[in-house]
Amino acid sequence: MKNTILSACLAVLALAACDASQNRRFPGLRASASPRLANPVSSEREVSLPASPELPTMTDGLPETVKALPVAAEDLSLAEPVDALALPHEEHLYPVDHLARARALRQEEDLSGALTEARRAVHDAADDVDAAEEALDTVILLARLTGQKQLASDAYGELSRIFPDGPEPLIQQARLLLELGDTTGAFRAAETAVELDPEYPEGYQVLGRVHLTAGELDEAILRFQQAVHLDPYHGYALNNLGLALLQSGKAEQAAEVLAQASYLLPQVAYVHNNLGLAYERLGRLEEARMAFDTATRLSPNDAKARLNRDRLNRHS
Repeated sequence: MKNTILSACLAVLALAACDASQNRRFPGLRASASPRLANPVSSEREVSLPASPELPTMTDGLPETVKALPVAAEDLSLAEPVDALALPHEEHLYPVDHLARARALRQEEDLSGALTEARRAVHDAADDVDAAEEALDTVILLARLTGQKQLASDAYGELSRIFPDGPEPLIQQARLLLELGDTTGAFRAAETAVELDPEYPEGYQVLGRVHLTAGELDEAILRFQQAVHLDPYHGYALNNLGLALLQSGKAEQAAEVLAQASYLLPQVAYVHNNLGLAYERLGRLEEARMAFDTATRLSPNDAKARLNRDRLNRHS
């Protein structure tokens, strides 16, 4: 009997060692004032423009590298609090590497199970800063993959507590809160990020997006101008500044700014579409048509640019 128990224990330890051998750290979010964003996620927002049938696009310019995947309801453990960031779990007689389990389950495409294991790793990390950072990074990635933006936002909030001097977790949290429609929470996070690092343009960029979403155009223009002042080659901040100016009825200034954005971002279709709207507002129809043509060439599936081009062709 003792030999049987001993054999079973050895087998378990061997499995744990195999899991640990697959351990690879996810990119950390240590504070930095210069890098473009870690763990990027698409942040596109549409902004109403009363006189233009097809809406322009506001964005942070983040590539859509992480797409939410459907998760069946039965994959979720009903015994665990879904809203909790850190999941308590039963005690084990032997150490369990929950992050290794999360990675293995992700490779098996069990994203829900992987997320559960990552949240257990957050619980086990306690005051171990490095372990907590790695576990939270993993939760963020898996939460985004499963479309759980609130959980990802909570994880960024916890990272901002662990690294209180860095603005990046707060900036990422503000973007997610904007996507969730929580402009108050997004404003609070973005404003704190700006206070932490007044020289970091991304803080002003996301704070401007909050104001623009709330319809506070003067404040949005000011924040985007601050972002561009700190980084004159920030094409996405220029794009958003152009939209705020266009909504404020300053079409000539908007066209100038959007022309700069299109020069810096020649392969980004929606920037050309936005420039076309500004030219159309000014009555510069040939230039507007060229901008819409460029947008549709770059992105044939861009319905807005295609409809704007067709509408202009019909009425000119």
